[in-house]
Amino acid sequence: MGMIKPYEDRKKLKWMGFFLSEHVADIDRVNKELAYNCPPKKEMDEEEIGVFLQEALLKRKKLAVQLNYTQMGKFMPDVIGFLSGHNELGIYIDTTLIEYEEIRNIEFYYEKKWFDVQ
Repeated sequence: MGMIKPYEDRKKLKWMGFFLSEHVADIDRVNKELAYNCPPKKEMDEEEIGVFLQEALLKRKKLAVQLNYTQMGKFMPDVIGFLSGHNELGIYIDTTLIEYEEIRNIEFYYEKKWFDVQ
């Protein structure tokens, strides 16, 4: 009678394809984020910002706020949300605190519907 050969587990070798594809997807995602370039918007003064904030508060409009600093020479994407409050330090867009000095530009945010895109 012949002996049945016991199963030999390949351990990490069988998972290498999974790790490689996940790693490549992460690299692609990071490269897309680094390639994204948000153009600088017009710098607004306190009065203009106040007008937008007052109307957003009264009419419950969604805001897009561009911050006044860069990372690696690029402006970050706008902070988008509803004005949920303010204090002596700054304003709250949803739950994010944005200090008054950090605001470069503020405007109303209108979402494009799938049927409006051309």
